[in-house]
Amino acid sequence: MPVEVILPKVDMDMATGQISRWFFEEGAIVKQGDVLFEIETDKAAMEIDAPASGTLRNITGKEGVDIPVGAPVAWIYAEGEDAGTTAAPAAAPVEPQPVANGKAETPMSSSQDKAAQTALAVQDTPAPAGAVRATPLARRLAREAGLDLAAVTGSGPHGRVVKADVEAAIAGGGVAKAAPAASPAAAAPAVAPAAKPMSDEAVLKLFEQGSYELVPHDNMRKTIARRLVEAKSTIPHFYLTLDCELDALLKLRSELNAAAPMRKTEKGDVPAYKLSVNDMIIKAMAQALVAVPDANASWTDSAMVKHKHADVGVAVSIPGGLITPIVRKADQKTLSVISNEMKDLAKRARDRKLKLEEYQGGTTAVSNLGMFGIKDFAAVINPPHATILAVGAGEERAVVKGGEIRIATVMSVTLSTDHRAVDGALGAELLGAFKRIIENPMTMLV
Repeated sequence: MPVEVILPKVDMDMATGQISRWFFEEGAIVKQGDVLFEIETDKAAMEIDAPASGTLRNITGKEGVDIPVGAPVAWIYAEGEDAGTTAAPAAAPVEPQPVANGKAETPMSSSQDKAAQTALAVQDTPAPAGAVRATPLARRLAREAGLDLAAVTGSGPHGRVVKADVEAAIAGGGVAKAAPAASPAAAAPAVAPAAKPMSDEAVLKLFEQGSYELVPHDNMRKTIARRLVEAKSTIPHFYLTLDCELDALLKLRSELNAAAPMRKTEKGDVPAYKLSVNDMIIKAMAQALVAVPDANASWTDSAMVKHKHADVGVAVSIPGGLITPIVRKADQKTLSVISNEMKDLAKRARDRKLKLEEYQGGTTAVSNLGMFGIKDFAAVINPPHATILAVGAGEERAVVKGGEIRIATVMSVTLSTDHRAVDGALGAELLGAFKRIIENPMTMLV
């Protein structure tokens, strides 16, 4: 039997992916381990290897088309295996399917088309009781909206119902309401359906026809939108802001950069490191979490996750969105190591070449908009983090010390906390520790 090649799940949030490039054509001879194709997820481009050796046939996964995780994209036939007599389905063209922006998708095979439609489809007949596979979030959304999960077709692995399936069913309005469970107790009050966002058509009617163009969302923008909605709807954010004086830090940074040894490269001798203010902020945040270990935590419904190291994610802007690569054990690393590691992570993030472990997880995050002249802002927490530090621009301000006015370079920072894990007093203690380290930067060197 031929070996099925599927679109793998390479990201914890991945429901669909796009093949950006095939490295072999129909009928090519491949060996196990050869790079078959490249997947473009919302955050990175990843190469997928051949699971077996043989002849590549029935390539149904088209480039640039959203494909559900687990859907077959090709088959590999062993030597001498007749493609005409095997059970592997051949590619069969189907009619293009309409999408929300009014454009038709590229034609796909019947099997691929069927898999792709499961993200929006709703079954006519409910599944047998107890047979529904669904994520906890999908179950909660369905319960709040009064939907019968058995009537929703899942697009997740093994047919699991995910959040997007429930939202599509709510938007479609054609799903049967869940019958109330039999109970001798009085029925609970009905739960009002969640407010529905405006439809695409309703939004477009607000604008003059011809005064706009439609730019379809890519996978990254879709994931950013989904995670922001999830974060703001499930995490009780709490915000704390204070000012930090930077003059001592700027002086130390200048001295350290001036003292950097030279190293030989193809482009000639260059400094071994060049520290930025952001590098020192990463180190200070990591040290602050070590000083206030109760704030170095993540919330789960069953327990508080207390982290043993400070792994600091750093928001990096890339075309079409952002990504948060992580400096692992930043509390244990020198400033020069953090600086060089961050430069490498940022470059590969922009090239979409990060590995999964380089941007998943972490215990906190830093988002710095100071380089854009932003004075202060509040950042959205990135689950499973319990905190994120929003950093504004360092600017000269008048400050009062000992009854006298003087000029100092001041930076405003705002700590967003998950109030379930880090309450006001604990958050204030963490932010206070950060301020002490920033204003006494020699502590970063010992």
